Amino acid sequence: MKRRNAIQMTPQECDEFLQRQLTIVLSSIDRHGYPHSVAMWYVMEDGRALMTTYAKSQKTLNIQRNPKVALLAESGASYDTLKGVLIRGHAEVRSDVDACVHTLTRIHQKMTGAMPEGIEEALKQQARKRVLITVHPERVSSWDHSKLGGTY
Repeated sequence: MKRRNAIQMTPQECDEFLQRQLTIVLSSIDRHGYPHSVAMWYVMEDGRALMTTYAKSQKTLNIQRNPKVALLAESGASYDTLKGVLIRGHAEVRSDVDACVHTLTRIHQKMTGAMPEGIEEALKQQARKRVLITVHPERVSSWDHSKLGGTY
């Protein structure tokens, strides 16, 4: 068996891994053709990554110009604990306050585990300046070095 196949995560393992990670790195292409990579808070929904950002942000401008993006989630501090998922696909930018509030609420719950009183109004205020980014996967690569059983 090829090493690549030996460390690949199953679709279910990828889903579980992505649900547990707090941040994901979003890479878009800037106007000079260089990668522009930023850490983002996100949630997964039906195999797609959802996140919000300011409508005038560099990543929004990049995606509007070229929707091809990559997402990277990884963990591990030593070779035998390295895990990761790399998603390549296209991003959709949508200006929708209600969808932004819904996504911001889900992200807030994921990151803090709580919804303090009054937070909904604060999220609505934020959402007015934000857009929703939905990443539609086209190619997914994954790795879990713990599957190597200590052999490298």
